[in-house]
Amino acid sequence: MSTSLARTDTSIVGRWWWTVDKLTLSVLMLLIVAGAVLTLAAGGPAAARIQVDSLHFVRQQMAIIVIGLGVLIGTSLLSPRWVKRIGVLGLLFVWLPLTALATFYGPEIKGAHRWLHIGFSLQPSEFLKPCFAIFAAWMFSLGREDKGFPGWLIATVLGALIVALLAKQPDIGMAAVICAIWFSQIFLAGLAYIWVGAAVVAGAATFAAAYYTIPHVAQRIKLFLDPSSGDNYQIDRSLGAFMSGGLFGKGPGEGTVKAQLPDAHSDFIFAVAGEEFGLLACLIMVAAYAVVVIRGLARVFDENNLFVMFAATALLMGFGLQAFINMASALNLIPTKGMTLPFISYGGSSFVALAFGMGMVLALTRRRSGASI
Repeated sequence: MSTSLARTDTSIVGRWWWTVDKLTLSVLMLLIVAGAVLTLAAGGPAAARIQVDSLHFVRQQMAIIVIGLGVLIGTSLLSPRWVKRIGVLGLLFVWLPLTALATFYGPEIKGAHRWLHIGFSLQPSEFLKPCFAIFAAWMFSLGREDKGFPGWLIATVLGALIVALLAKQPDIGMAAVICAIWFSQIFLAGLAYIWVGAAVVAGAATFAAAYYTIPHVAQRIKLFLDPSSGDNYQIDRSLGAFMSGGLFGKGPGEGTVKAQLPDAHSDFIFAVAGEEFGLLACLIMVAAYAVVVIRGLARVFDENNLFVMFAATALLMGFGLQAFINMASALNLIPTKGMTLPFISYGGSSFVALAFGMGMVLALTRRRSGASI
């Protein structure tokens, strides 16, 4: 493609190709390909459990990948101004209302109210993450530029409302990501350490309240601290898969954990990778996520535009934290949490929302002149 697009090409695609971060784009494509391969490995047993065609999840994920790639590339073409508009308007008028609708009127699935059925299953809260990152970045940047504007307060109040909705669903993992996004921005905004400390205390109090008021949260934490206190089947099978895979894995299609875990194609797909492709493949995946986050941060830290710096940092924080939560859960490093592995796990809303968020990162980290901001 680079040979057919000259640097003097002023078309939208031409400008995009010569300004987008090709390393980050390439690593994201690598993760998407890895996800397709692992869906092929884990999709058959998952389909058999619900008695559908063996390629049911594979076909669905391939369609989702096509849609997600369109969203990723399309969003990366935007200017920071349009990223801000779409993020803010999407949060206030689409994803926040739909999340509230799902919380109070959505069907109960596995004890939670997170989804809406509108011809297909949609989890609106997945799209709250990138949109809240954009909204909060806008508020914090306005507060830095105009000391009298209470941007941090507006972002905090809206963030607290979102966390309350997510706790009601309940979705504590998603609430943790929202808190991390907010915290990364309040830290970058340079607020007094007393407010940073207050934020840490408030976050700890929130999760303590979740422990004492949400039974399944307490159960998972107790099980993590004392494995003998309950059924540890999923974690045992997951850890067994990593040990069985060893350094190089048992080979594509040779694993057994995908037939033993109900969520092997989604929440525990990292265990499938460990068993069939081994420790080295898992380390490459970890390195890929690290490259995306570190590369993105390196490109925005010399930014003069506060909104771009705040927004890109928060989006990368959410992306990296989600990957960490999924992999750490599969390795029993933290209490289990049903959160997808970015671009690897099966899932429509998650995949498209992640494509939307990382498309924003690619858009914000493009090398541009001041006039295009």
